[in-house]
Amino acid sequence: MREHLGFLKISSAVVKIAAWIFLFLGIASGVAIILKKVPGYSVWVGVVTLIAYVFFFFFFYLIAKIADLLIRIINEIKKE
Repeated sequence: MREHLGFLKISSAVVKIAAWIFLFLGIASGVAIILKKVPGYSVWVGVVTLIAYVFFFFFFYLIAKIADLLIRIINEIKKE
């Protein structure tokens, strides 16, 4: 299990970065739709877009936190 620590650390960082990118793009697109900058979409589509991207942010961030927790568990087992 110790040989996978590097992969877990890198994947956790990549997933956190992806989560923040999803949040930024989701807020930008949702606000653009709500402010009628994108023609052909209603305000409700912007609200649903915001909710969906915030959900994806929390989902990806939770996965990264689980990977961080797994790293800590492996390090604690390694000490013993």
